[in-house]
Amino acid sequence: MTDDPDGSAYDWYRRAIELLETGSPDAAAVLLARLREIDPHSTSVLEAHARALFDSKRYEQAAEAFTELVERSPAEDYAHYGLGMSLWRLQRFPTARDHLAMAFVMRPQRSEYGTALAQVKATLRARAETGLPLEGPIQV
Repeated sequence: MTDDPDGSAYDWYRRAIELLETGSPDAAAVLLARLREIDPHSTSVLEAHARALFDSKRYEQAAEAFTELVERSPAEDYAHYGLGMSLWRLQRFPTARDHLAMAFVMRPQRSEYGTALAQVKATLRARAETGLPLEGPIQV
């Protein structure tokens, strides 16, 4: 007996997207990880897996997946956005800013790109003005 779900890889992918869209990112991440083993070259599976990891608050793993996506598709705005958002959550603000800026330049009409970029820039400015480190948690 196998633990694989029924159906084709496409059926698995559709199920994973459904799980992701209905608020079950952990379950989606498990299914998408299995799909990545089967088809490691699928960019759509990689992107969905990165999204599921981010939504599961597994930011380090999400950053790794989005980094791979950026390396495969450097002209993909969402890959830069996802990587920037993951790095932001990891408090790697300068690199997050760079990827968010790239996403915003590529697709300025996406308001969430501009909003995220502005917030990271404000964090960097506030840290610089108060002499705090530009990365990592603030030590009290």
